[in-house]
Amino acid sequence: MRKFIFVSILTLIGCFCSAAELVLSGVYQGSNLYIMNPFAPVGEGFCVTEVIVNGTPINNGINSSAFEIDLVSLGLAKGDAVNVVIKHQSGCEPKVINPEVLNAQSTFTVTTIKIDNSGKLKFTTTGESGSLPFIVEQFRWNKWIKVATIDGIGTPGTNNYTADVNLHAGYNRFRVKQIDYTRRPRYGKELKHRATMAEITYSYTKPYTEIKFSAETMYEIYNNKGAIMGRGTATSVNVSALPMGDYYLNYDTKTETFKKR
Repeated sequence: MRKFIFVSILTLIGCFCSAAELVLSGVYQGSNLYIMNPFAPVGEGFCVTEVIVNGTPINNGINSSAFEIDLVSLGLAKGDAVNVVIKHQSGCEPKVINPEVLNAQSTFTVTTIKIDNSGKLKFTTTGESGSLPFIVEQFRWNKWIKVATIDGIGTPGTNNYTADVNLHAGYNRFRVKQIDYTRRPRYGKELKHRATMAEITYSYTKPYTEIKFSAETMYEIYNNKGAIMGRGTATSVNVSALPMGDYYLNYDTKTETFKKR
């Protein structure tokens, strides 16, 4: 996700070590920027001396206590990169009222989602307006878990994605989501896919050192206090280092218990 970057003496996010410039970088989301412009520290006039957007000077209104940077008039498309340089006098600093409008937003729609013949998850989106990662989730053990992360292309046209996933026996459920700067997840439509593979079983070798699965599977191991002790994808798991006690084992679509002695 692209984030705006302030560059000035009092900057909070990053610094290019220029005391007379405020720099913001992000993506166009259809809104303009609003600037509070204090008086110059000496003489007459105001703090801001010049505004440059993507290399083009835009100086309308800068000789006032507040002004608008008109991004709409530049003919940008949503998701286009935006770089704003606000030059100002030393000893004063303009304030950007709404810098969040340059943050990438999650606006995608999933138009298709499927498992192909090779067992890969494929989905198509439209309407993206900034590059954000897609999180692929699978429903297992009565909860949604993350199984893949894919960088979003970020353009509003048709975009195609592929993720490697691990199918389990029976019906599989998948969905994709994005989380933008608002921290609210946006979900695509859910896929239900029936896999014809046999159910996976497990065995526990003595003297309680290894768990063996009948085929490769995702797994999780919890202790009796609910703390995660191991997770991954494998055909076997070495548990010799686990302390003695009772454990829960999630694998395939099942939850079992075992005792480490």
